[in-house]
Amino acid sequence: MVNFNVRFPDELIARVRIQATADRRSINSEILHLLEVALATVGEDAESPGGNSAAPAPLRGKPDSSPA
Repeated sequence: MVNFNVRFPDELIARVRIQATADRRSINSEILHLLEVALATVGEDAESPGGNSAAPAPLRGKPDSSPA
């Protein structure tokens, strides 16, 4: 397993913490679960009729965080 450091906004980590508690998981396990679910959904969208897997996902975050 690889260690990967990620910075989270305070509001987002608070939401993850609440969800982890509700699901009786550690925060790490909850983040892994959410990523797996999200990536599975992306794979399903690419296979659905009319799904455009070549189109990039919209950027999220602060407006100044987009690439130049």
